[in-house]
Amino acid sequence: MGNFEQALESGKIYGIGHGCDVRLALFRIPGAFSLAETYLLGIDLGAGSLKATLITPEGVVKAEAATPITTQMRHFGWAEQDPAEWYAALCRAVRQVLAEIDAQDVACVGVSAGAHIPVLTDGRGTVLRPAILWSDQRAAAEAAELHRRAGPEIIAASLNRVNPTWTLAMLGWLKAGEPELMARAKRLYLAKDFLRHCLTGSWETDYSDAVGALLADDRTKSWSPKLAGLIGLDMSILPPIVAPDHVVGEVTPEAAARTGLKAGTKVVCGSNDTTVEFFGVGGNKPGIGGVKLATAGVLFLATEGPEVHPPISCYPHIIPGMYYTAAGTNSCASAHRWVRDLMFADGGFEVMDALASAAPRGAEGLLFHPYLQGERAPYWDPLLRADFVGMTMSHGKMHFARAVYEGIAFSIRDLLGAARGMGLEFNTIRLMGGGAKSATWRQIIADVTGLTIERTEAGDASFGAALVAGIGAGVFKNPEDAVARCVRLKDVAKPQAQASAFYDKLFEIYKDTQAALAGLNHRLHALVAAT
Repeated sequence: MGNFEQALESGKIYGIGHGCDVRLALFRIPGAFSLAETYLLGIDLGAGSLKATLITPEGVVKAEAATPITTQMRHFGWAEQDPAEWYAALCRAVRQVLAEIDAQDVACVGVSAGAHIPVLTDGRGTVLRPAILWSDQRAAAEAAELHRRAGPEIIAASLNRVNPTWTLAMLGWLKAGEPELMARAKRLYLAKDFLRHCLTGSWETDYSDAVGALLADDRTKSWSPKLAGLIGLDMSILPPIVAPDHVVGEVTPEAAARTGLKAGTKVVCGSNDTTVEFFGVGGNKPGIGGVKLATAGVLFLATEGPEVHPPISCYPHIIPGMYYTAAGTNSCASAHRWVRDLMFADGGFEVMDALASAAPRGAEGLLFHPYLQGERAPYWDPLLRADFVGMTMSHGKMHFARAVYEGIAFSIRDLLGAARGMGLEFNTIRLMGGGAKSATWRQIIADVTGLTIERTEAGDASFGAALVAGIGAGVFKNPEDAVARCVRLKDVAKPQAQASAFYDKLFEIYKDTQAALAGLNHRLHALVAAT
């Protein structure tokens, strides 16, 4: 046996990496062969569940697992979660996907989570309170006051208009409502950063999440002392900012024991869920749009440089120098799930989907407005309420299922209208999220929006997080290489002229009833609040 063969058998190649493990040395070379499998692990914390996805360097999903997450709603408009439950869910999901492979074959781990979600810890690293979710609306008064005092300054620095969704407003509420707790806070983590900290012990964030906190300055690509000063925030609690594909640490022995990962496995910083998910479906060229059917409904558009059109959100892209716009609703799959649990608990999503497919277009005049937790874009009204309008004795479960699909599609069209009104144009739409699995829903969205809807083979946030991990590990040369090698189209839904013409007329009624009911929603809220 020659020296090279002996080195391969022993697992070492001297001269390549001075005794580096052969797997690490080989997969870092673009186009090199590998004697063992290499995998990338992506982890995403969603509003309703945590998902782990294991992929190959070709973008093939090897294994995936999801664990539910509980949301507490102690008051109307509030939404909180326990960060300890996040990590417990991560440990369970990761152990499930690792059952398929040898853990030492995981080259790198990437983590994502919803933007804006703050986790505060004290000097000993103890979490001080439940995390406030992006859907929480308690900071409406603080957001309004911040916009009154410094709206243009906030937009100029951090690209976005303040509203209750953003961390700046949440922290303003905490400063006023829980000042003793804020005085004890020594570190601020965004949600994905806290989960990554549980794996590595490190403390960083990426620039996209810094913008999502509404505390960044786009001119310096760092934290803004002026914006922090608006709420009297001590900037020492803000983490260092690094690139999303930057390797920030390794899995600790303690985390390895809980997750099944190998201690020493590399972990990249990662980014928020919308950033990695849009990237993971190939949203890497200006003009490409995306629609996410997850807990929230989100509309994306890739842009060359920042496009600032408040209240439409603007975030940095995974590709340096690129940005993307995002306009989000509060209730999408969450509204779908709510109706399923009320009306279709025995059969679940499959039965609901089959009934929606069988129902006539327009659900025989039954409309649904999905404002179960108030609404963000395009109305920015935390007091809006959901409704079914137009019920008759002839309506059955199939009509309610169809109305939910159509109502959420109309909500997405509302987002499109707002974006187009600001000069943004969409060429192609890539569909994301769990709702994209429904062929009926995909066709309804195509017909309602008049756009061609594309779906990729894979493309949720955990998949995108795995791609970012691959960039950091050297599996991919750059973000463009990751997309070219791993993102493939699965199917396409084109709008049907007759259906689109019908939905144009129904959408007018949807808009008129929304406007007519908005004031009544406010009166209902005031009445309930007074009792």
